[in-house]
Amino acid sequence: MPARHDSLDLLFEYTKTDGLRKHALAVEAAMRAYARKFGEDEEKWGTTGILHDYDYEIFPQFPDHPTKGSEILKERGYPEDIRRAILGHVPLMNVSRDTMMAKTLFACDELCGFIIACAMVRPNKISDLEARSVKKKLKDKAFARTVNRDDIQQGISEIGIDQDQHIQFVIDALKCISNELGF
Repeated sequence: MPARHDSLDLLFEYTKTDGLRKHALAVEAAMRAYARKFGEDEEKWGTTGILHDYDYEIFPQFPDHPTKGSEILKERGYPEDIRRAILGHVPLMNVSRDTMMAKTLFACDELCGFIIACAMVRPNKISDLEARSVKKKLKDKAFARTVNRDDIQQGISEIGIDQDQHIQFVIDALKCISNELGF
């Protein structure tokens, strides 16, 4: 499997916007934290987080994203389980999320974006953000309206972790990289 710096190079080669790069780093942080919690391969899980949307800017239409991106990853030596987890994070692909890594990617993806949006509107950003504030914002359909709340709920259901615990766990993971996220 290619090293983290290779994955970051790939991300930066294909992803030019700061927001999508930060999203990738956020999902990486959440995936790494869950890998530690579950006793899994932190590098592999982190790589999956970094690269899950790396192809989105050049292939924004389904099924090009994530199919063409997966082909590039295969050519560059990324293992099948990473590619399959990335394919499975897009519900329209109908690729089963049959590993904990795939389920966790799906559970963290939309939630990371939503947590970042919540933090951006707070005076102290993410430093004092709590799960209850995120849950309150989830009920406000006008706030961060492009975030798919059904996917967030489905992801929580698939990993089988209490909603409050999952949200707080991801917040805490993002706090660890708050400088990289611009907080």
